[in-house]
Amino acid sequence: MQQERCSSSDRPLDPGSLLECDAERSADRLGCTAVDFPVAVVLPAGGSGERMGLATPKQFCTILNRPLISFTIQAFERLSWIGTVVVVVAKENHDLMMNIVQKFNHTKVKVVHGGTTRHRSIFNGLQAFSSTTDSLTPKPKVVIIHDAVRPFVEEDLLLKITLAAKEQGASGAIRPLVSTVIATTSEGYLDHSLERAKYRASEMPQGFLYDIIFQAYQRCSEFDFEFGSECLHLALQYCGTNAKLIDGPPTLWKVTYKRDLAAAEAIFKETLSMSACIIAGAEAEAVELAKALQKNLKMMETDVIPCAKESNTEYLSKTRNFIHISMTASNFSGTLDMVKRFEDIDHARLYPVVVVWVQLNMTNQSVDSQKTEELRAFRSLASEVILGNVLLYGIQIDHTKVPEQWERSVERLTQITVALIRDRNAALTGQLLHA
Repeated sequence: MQQERCSSSDRPLDPGSLLECDAERSADRLGCTAVDFPVAVVLPAGGSGERMGLATPKQFCTILNRPLISFTIQAFERLSWIGTVVVVVAKENHDLMMNIVQKFNHTKVKVVHGGTTRHRSIFNGLQAFSSTTDSLTPKPKVVIIHDAVRPFVEEDLLLKITLAAKEQGASGAIRPLVSTVIATTSEGYLDHSLERAKYRASEMPQGFLYDIIFQAYQRCSEFDFEFGSECLHLALQYCGTNAKLIDGPPTLWKVTYKRDLAAAEAIFKETLSMSACIIAGAEAEAVELAKALQKNLKMMETDVIPCAKESNTEYLSKTRNFIHISMTASNFSGTLDMVKRFEDIDHARLYPVVVVWVQLNMTNQSVDSQKTEELRAFRSLASEVILGNVLLYGIQIDHTKVPEQWERSVERLTQITVALIRDRNAALTGQLLHA
């Protein structure tokens, strides 16, 4: 199951390397072997986001409490064979970008100021490598140019783009045209249409030998700087370098409109909800519930471990969804230990971690009739850990020896758990639901 998800062409892999599968780790080793030359990235991010219709430029709009541009940066930073990532922003957004770099621990980023147009910004980004005195930004053999608002870029494509750029001098991703392209007359009538099968949409990323694209920008005209839109064309026009074109996956779309932000958030949530770790104690009833829950969670890859001790760090680091089964309503020590481990391994910095605390009630006494101090303690804990990007939810399930009733309760528990993991709704943290 896991291998199938990793090889799917229409689903983006989690941009965070902590959720990587064996196939991704193999690909990274392949990248290190194949790319034995310096590679850098330029991310122009100086746009105002007029088409988004928001006061905040789209690259700085947040998804899961994290700016969109941070997801894109991480897509490159997680690859060991990629060096510096130069992010080009408007001067007025410099401090904002530096705060993002610091908050999300982007260690490969250098921030430079952009120009008045996209091409001027890209050229500014390229010039960050031209200084031989700056050891932090050594001149690369190949430079990848990408959009800051295209977070779903996978290593397989980046590897193809990089190797083709080294061999051909330039390369770029393409996609089939979705709509027919037509030309209109000045009066607004149809002039002619293009045969869609003969044309492709130019996408990002694009790769270049650094010396070629830098020379192309040095030679291009003011008109190119003001009105040009295609880096591959500049390399062809001013350096005679004809780019190798590579088919890109369906995930190479660009966040452009408001609805795209919602779509991107849904993709991240879906990707994050692919796996879960069930933590149960040694009690027979807790183990029974863990196994029943694992059986029901067919849509997720699940592991069952006895506790969240330090020896289980491997399990804690490979998912961001945890189901903690407890038979003591007032004992949150296991959850606290888990959150402490998240802090130690910096696990919740980039993506919110979900912890579903399941209280297995062995008596007929409901939590609502127990001491209100226990409920307040749970809510207080949820309010505390959310500051560390951990979403804590609670579910109570009553144990019964009646098979049909127990199966219904477990099924209800499964449905609630899946909904909490998928939605990642911060407004529901601290609440104690009943299965």
